[in-house]
Amino acid sequence: MLLPLIILALSARPPAAATATAMQPSENCLRRCGDVEIPYPFGVGSGCHLETGDWTFVLSCNRSADGRLRVYNYEIEVVDVSVRRGQLRIYSVINPWCYNGSTSAMNGQSNWWYDMSITNFRINDALNRFTVVGCNSLAYILSLNGTAGADRYMTGCMAMCPGVGRLENGSCAGVGCCQTAIPGGLNGYQVSFDEKFNTSAIAGFSRCSYAVLVEASAFDFRASYVTTDEFMVANGGQLPLVLDWAIGNKTCEEAKRNASAYACVSANSECVDSKYGRGRGYLCNCSAGYDGNPYLLDGCQDINECDESRFRYPCSVPGTCINTPGGFTCTCPDKTTGNAYNGTCGDNKSQLGWKIAIGISSGVVILIVTASCVYMIHAKRRMAKIKREHFRQHGGLLLFEEMKSRQGLSFTLFTQEELEQATNRFDERNVIGKGGNGTVYRGTIAKDNGAVVAIKRCRLATERQKKEFGKEMLILSQINHRNIVKLYGCCLEVEVPMLVYKYIPNGTLYRLIHGGGVASARRIPFAARVGIAHQAAEALAYLHSWASPPIIHGDVKTSNILLDEDYTAKVSDFGASTLAPTDAAQFVTFVQGTCGYLDPEYMRTCRLTDKSDVYSFGVVLLELLTCRKALNLEELEEEKYLSSQFLLAVGEDRLGEILDPQIKGEQSMEVLEQVAELAKQCLEISGEKRPSMREVAEELDRLRKLSLHPWGQPNSGELVALLGGSPSIAADSDQIELSTSTRNISFSDTAYIGIRSPR
Repeated sequence: MLLPLIILALSARPPAAATATAMQPSENCLRRCGDVEIPYPFGVGSGCHLETGDWTFVLSCNRSADGRLRVYNYEIEVVDVSVRRGQLRIYSVINPWCYNGSTSAMNGQSNWWYDMSITNFRINDALNRFTVVGCNSLAYILSLNGTAGADRYMTGCMAMCPGVGRLENGSCAGVGCCQTAIPGGLNGYQVSFDEKFNTSAIAGFSRCSYAVLVEASAFDFRASYVTTDEFMVANGGQLPLVLDWAIGNKTCEEAKRNASAYACVSANSECVDSKYGRGRGYLCNCSAGYDGNPYLLDGCQDINECDESRFRYPCSVPGTCINTPGGFTCTCPDKTTGNAYNGTCGDNKSQLGWKIAIGISSGVVILIVTASCVYMIHAKRRMAKIKREHFRQHGGLLLFEEMKSRQGLSFTLFTQEELEQATNRFDERNVIGKGGNGTVYRGTIAKDNGAVVAIKRCRLATERQKKEFGKEMLILSQINHRNIVKLYGCCLEVEVPMLVYKYIPNGTLYRLIHGGGVASARRIPFAARVGIAHQAAEALAYLHSWASPPIIHGDVKTSNILLDEDYTAKVSDFGASTLAPTDAAQFVTFVQGTCGYLDPEYMRTCRLTDKSDVYSFGVVLLELLTCRKALNLEELEEEKYLSSQFLLAVGEDRLGEILDPQIKGEQSMEVLEQVAELAKQCLEISGEKRPSMREVAEELDRLRKLSLHPWGQPNSGELVALLGGSPSIAADSDQIELSTSTRNISFSDTAYIGIRSPR
């Protein structure tokens, strides 16, 4: 029987910190417990482990029947310890929540929690995943770090069962099983289920739900986990979990100043700072060419690379490898010459012919290499000239001079190489969107500490756009509004410029409305929809009224309204934008935009005005009201356009038929009619009759507050039941949040629901 290792935590004082470098474990210390090795700095008993002033390295080998030692009333069993990786694997308890047939109700929750704040352990965020198994099961994981409402982290996911036949072995993508990532640096967490989702209605085929934080590679979903109790029985109620550990709370540089407490005592060892940042400790590794335990005196021993029983023979000629401290050499035997690394060894005479042949070959190679280098230098100079010409054509010189003259301007001119590196040479796997104005890639800028950005490769530009590009980039770079995606910079040394924006993680409003899934628009309360519309309207009003000079977006649609991590609206994609015209000549242009959103007056006159954005925004309002697409080519001719459907329904007094059934059930018809009336005003054929975006934003703000008032919600009781508490919504807030007494729920467009602790 395996005798486990148990992390030891006592109520008494922690062990004293080390006082001398010579403090090493005794030969009598236990170095194996059952089948588990106990490498130093871990140990069992006083004098057998590294003393750092906390409980990180204190272990207990319990040979009793249960084989465990309680830590804060929880049993934490060690599976194995790795000195090389700085990791510890333990067993994580599977949290069940089951229907009780005897009581005809769900059993009470254990709300299992795990706290390692008295140690220097951190839960590995790359190797572990929070996993939920079951049907209609929503579970959360709450961090124990920080103070309530400040540094606390909470997330969760929901496993659904559209049908038992849909369950698929090995697939954990939301049907019967879901997984979500956790942040780095956690040293404790608590698991609980949302009691609004339980198995009481489906106990006939899925009685229990399960939640566990588990090493991802150790979990393999089986369909039988949902319909039977196999998940608990087969795994003994627990699964592996990976922890990272480190020495103390100092960096390598700081630790080396106190030689008596420095843990990297072996010769040929080196110090590595903890990956969790300053103040989170350090680790010790053996230097290259050495292996062993860097925490023991002479613990790092030279690796014999010539040992064929352990390694692949490193030399091409057998019998020529000579081991050296930290490395090896390949040397031909006496009276022979050659290359033992990747050639042959032979006697001196036989090698003479080879030398002549090699000399001739080398001359030919040198000649080819020289010619190639000359060609490459010429091609490189030609390419540099082309880049300089593109930079000049796109107004780069003017932009560069303006940047120098305006101190503090936050705008960067990226090189083509930087953006190719950020996107892995524009790999198709990094594409996050395609549209009429170009393709958008997700990228990581190395020089900005790995900042994640969205990089847009524009389509071919006209001569006018090329001339005005630098000037317009300078104007757009100065836009600073909470509901407009921030432009970081651009690349001008290519034929068609590339733009670099802040990356917005939660996709588009189009995907939220029409993408389906658990968090589709049909799950979003009406007040939240009006809130998103109000934020987008504020952004467009800012562009029209406060930007200097004013800016017309030119392609307003739900796919150009992004949602950040808090589901705040961010207007994006200025590919069709233009500066507000200052004379009649500037009105003449070619029509561009998206069918279904285009202003009829703009298509007829080729004059793009701020009222063109108002018309397009009116279509966005219709999508939020109806959950229908702006253009549906499968419909009859008169019903292809959502705007036509809407105006026809309003004219025939059939507004209720076209509205989304969900919002009709949660809002008074009076409020819905006022929003519909605002949309109708935006869709006026004549631009002069349409309201300005400032007027639209002010009206939406009024309707937003009205929709949140109790008398505007006929079935507010159902909304309270959905949220699990009494909803309190700040009417003066710039951001709509549906708040309960315990948490805020934001609506995701994937198969999980993200949970944040209240501010």
